[in-house]
Amino acid sequence: MRSFVLFTAAMTLLVAALTLHAAPPRDPYQYFFNDTWGDFREELQTARDQGKKGVLIFFEMDECPFCHYMKNTVLNQQEVQDFYRERFLIFAVDIEGDIEVKNFRGEAMTQKDFAFKENRVRATPVFAFFDLDGERVHRHIGKTSGVEEFLLMGQYVASGAYKDGPFARYKREQRSTGNKP
Repeated sequence: MRSFVLFTAAMTLLVAALTLHAAPPRDPYQYFFNDTWGDFREELQTARDQGKKGVLIFFEMDECPFCHYMKNTVLNQQEVQDFYRERFLIFAVDIEGDIEVKNFRGEAMTQKDFAFKENRVRATPVFAFFDLDGERVHRHIGKTSGVEEFLLMGQYVASGAYKDGPFARYKREQRSTGNKP
């Protein structure tokens, strides 16, 4: 009985220590996404000026459970926010939105036209990575399995590995060698 009590107390202390060490979740709209006036051509120049690798656009809609999953379990993590903010400018676009934006060529349109007509977004979430010339270099449809996969995707784009092959192969190679972002 005494062993059980000691074991339980030790496990409780371990869980408490791990909980204190983990960074608390943070609001993705404050710490992950950048503010924008919706002029993506201008944002490309800002990305260049800041030495970023590119622009990430998160296409979402309010009723999307997978968008909510990403915002509440992945995009709200400090590790994710710090990694992505260092390498990309990041913007959210509502695929049903009527707010006017300008695409990477400076043409004005609504958010929904930018999503549907310009980027062929039909399901959400979609993570679209653009290089500093406004060319899409990677597109991920749906949620990721979690923080690790999302960080790996950012590493895939930021490192330029997208030029050498698909994300699925890169992910397999990185996991087999034990590399983490």
